Amino acid sequence: MWPVRTSMSLVTKDAVAPAAKDAARAVVAQWLSGLPAAAENPVQVWIRINSGDMGHTDVRAVLGPAVTGVVAAKTESAEELVALHAVLTAMEDKLELPAGSIGVVPLLESANAVLNALSIAKAPRVQRLQVGEADLRADIGVELGADGRELLYVRSQVVLISAAAGIDPPVGPVDTNFRDTEALAESTRAVKRMGYVGRACIHPAQAAVVNEVFTPTADEVAAAKDLIARFDAAMAAGDGVCLDAQGRMVDEAVVRQARRTLSLAR
Repeated sequence: MWPVRTSMSLVTKDAVAPAAKDAARAVVAQWLSGLPAAAENPVQVWIRINSGDMGHTDVRAVLGPAVTGVVAAKTESAEELVALHAVLTAMEDKLELPAGSIGVVPLLESANAVLNALSIAKAPRVQRLQVGEADLRADIGVELGADGRELLYVRSQVVLISAAAGIDPPVGPVDTNFRDTEALAESTRAVKRMGYVGRACIHPAQAAVVNEVFTPTADEVAAAKDLIARFDAAMAAGDGVCLDAQGRMVDEAVVRQARRTLSLAR
């Protein structure tokens, strides 16, 4: 799982042994067949697929009306996503789904992928980026400390690239220690401050913690609504100055943050 109100099913890479791929596809396809169409489901359903041609096989085997999008494991280049776009387009046509309705989240898991992140972010259908930090650490030889500072550059870079490409903010990395929920909450608050809007989870116990961190509190929602109302009133009156409840000056950038808070509260 990653952002709030999202579910994910796997047919990919290390999570499924090579000999079990076909069986995994069948299980996922069967599960999806019992779900409502994406447009009618308040929970987004994303399918994590293999890279390259094997991922195309995954798409052809499991894609259906219930799927919001696919997470493309081990994405290395924009060219791979152009090829995936063609497969998704053909499947949308076959299944009579709206053209372009299936989104893509590339999973960046190597140094090469991180260095190509801007072109990847601008590829067809890409809605947001995600970093697969376990594979990335193995690729570059990083040993992560308690505060994660060793990957601070990568985490910040992905946030900046997402904004520059005009896509949704990224979701944070997996924490494999699912038993330490206090540490998970602390590190999740840290990536939230960096501009992330969700986090990948590998265990049900993590979902509630991540949702709590990323879901605005009632006080935060009320403050955001008040700020937006003040700003809108000032603009309607032709006044170039707007103050918040504490008497601080407010501009459009601050209001954009308030609007983001409300979008996360839905």
